[in-house]
Amino acid sequence: MEYTSRVFGDVTVVVRDCPSWDLLDSDWASVRKVLEQADILVIKYSVTDKLAFQQVRNGYAPRLRPLLRHWGVPVILVAVGARLNDEGPPCTCPLCASDWSSCVPHSEGLQLSRDLGATYLELPSLNHVFVGRYFGSVLEYFMIQCLKHKAKERPEKRRGNKVNELRPPHLEQPARLPPIRVEESSFSQDMQWLLERGVQFADVAFYAGDSGKELGWAHAAVLCAVSPYFRQLLLGPKTRERPQSRCVCRERDGGPHSLLSTWDGAIIDDMPRSEGHLTGRLSRLVVKDPLLCMCLWETLMFIYRGAWEWDHLQEALEEKLKNSLAVAQLMERIRSLIGRERGPRDTPSARAAQLGPQTLVNLFNSPLYSDVIFMVQGSVLPAHRAVLVARCDVMAAMFSGKYAEARSRVVPIHGVSSDTFLSFLEYLYTDSCCPASVLQAMAVLVCAEMYQVKRLQHLCEVCVCAYLQSMPSRELSSTGISVIRLLRRAKCHNAEQLYVWLLHFIANNYLIFSHKPDFLELSEEEREQVERLRWPSRGYLQELSEYQQRRRKLRKSRCIVM
Repeated sequence: MEYTSRVFGDVTVVVRDCPSWDLLDSDWASVRKVLEQADILVIKYSVTDKLAFQQVRNGYAPRLRPLLRHWGVPVILVAVGARLNDEGPPCTCPLCASDWSSCVPHSEGLQLSRDLGATYLELPSLNHVFVGRYFGSVLEYFMIQCLKHKAKERPEKRRGNKVNELRPPHLEQPARLPPIRVEESSFSQDMQWLLERGVQFADVAFYAGDSGKELGWAHAAVLCAVSPYFRQLLLGPKTRERPQSRCVCRERDGGPHSLLSTWDGAIIDDMPRSEGHLTGRLSRLVVKDPLLCMCLWETLMFIYRGAWEWDHLQEALEEKLKNSLAVAQLMERIRSLIGRERGPRDTPSARAAQLGPQTLVNLFNSPLYSDVIFMVQGSVLPAHRAVLVARCDVMAAMFSGKYAEARSRVVPIHGVSSDTFLSFLEYLYTDSCCPASVLQAMAVLVCAEMYQVKRLQHLCEVCVCAYLQSMPSRELSSTGISVIRLLRRAKCHNAEQLYVWLLHFIANNYLIFSHKPDFLELSEEEREQVERLRWPSRGYLQELSEYQQRRRKLRKSRCIVM
């Protein structure tokens, strides 16, 4: 078989199919005599014939490898065969094949290409159309290398024609894409604000065990998310007997020491709130340990900031107690309070990695102490006002002002899908977001802009850039995602960094996007900027055209591929 195609407008590519592998069984002189007729060697196999691939990999590749090392000919490894689908480009993965056992995975073909030092391609079939479409980009590099290699083999001739020697134009690297800057996390600061100023949504009150004096307020959802002992206290069964503390830590003498207990056994009460508090259910806890009673504020601050700043907690306790022995005892009791005992690998890095922003992950989409329900497209999403108010300014205004949401338990959400809003809530609780696709990332970005969460918007911008940058050129040219429309949405929703990045991305892939119909939707100013940043530049293409015309005049350009 012989396939002929044209690339770059005037270069004829001839692929001669030589299916006989007996050639490699001959001596070195016979093999070189045949192979030196070709500029490039193509090794092809069918993705649906695993036995043939194994024969190539195990039988012929070891023989071919030393020949290629001494000869230095460029090699292309082509995986041929795929099932064409209507939704996207041809796929050669095993999932698209009818029989898993007889299919060659993409990873094995890629590994063979690395072993041979070859360029790896995947073609639905080897014919005139695909030779011209996919070989062009690979041959452009190999042709230049071939010219240089043959020029080195004929030094006398090169010195004689040094004046008339043709040099291909130099292609500069594309401009580096602008970085996307993400704001630092404010999770700890937001939770500290909730402890200091979120008293309106507090539902736990602490009292001194000896005097009955009110020590402070807290939020049951946060306490239960961090500490298993608070979950036992606040979620335990009601009893009218004098309660015993469910939170116990052992002193050195082995005797139990009561830290906390419920007030008269009433875990939940409807007692009147002081000014500034919402009316509703209230849990009252008695602090019986004198050291914990003195340092309750520092302990709560440590819990709210993520229960990982152990060094800062110790410094605060030392400044407050002025007694190293008392500090050590209280530190052990706090470890017991949050359910973490000191271990042999209790290093600062290990302590810091244990909790942090992930302390609220158990509350995400959980009905535990939920006081608000979002109705989104028929889905029921429970949440906690205290967390929402601390993490989102728009939510704080919505639940703290004179809006209907401040008095209603069920809040409908319009204009956002349930998956998108769930991803938005996930960020508020965990300080992280991982959209599954470009479109999902853009949807979460729009939701973040709606609720003015700037850092989440930046994270979504990073996700969109990462997904687009990971697409190979073939997938980028055939994907159904319109980058031009992503650019429009980024500008509409104030994603300035993504807008600038997409302009540079379109310019760096100018040959792909300039042929798409939606390229005409760019404004005149945007098109001027893309033309200014385009790669390859007009100057390079003009130099390349002139270079090809001069080569054609000197000799007929013909590239033979076996």
